Amino acid sequence: MVAVHFYEKRNLVLSQCRQQVPTVDENIKIKGRKGKVVSVQEVKENVVHVQVEFEKIVKKQVLVSDNKKKRR
Repeated sequence: MVAVHFYEKRNLVLSQCRQQVPTVDENIKIKGRKGKVVSVQEVKENVVHVQVEFEKIVKKQVLVSDNKKKRR
């Protein structure tokens, strides 16, 4: 078992105990967010740090209705 720590930039996203270490350019899904493994660093014998880059989330703009009339 290997302790795998997933980082986005400098923020810790997830820590897991896994049998296999993810490889570079592997597609991965963490907490419902799709991402890609950028780099893998072995810190100790059983500890690995994985840098992940997530896809940008595009939020839709809510249409604002400018109804000046009051409804009764």
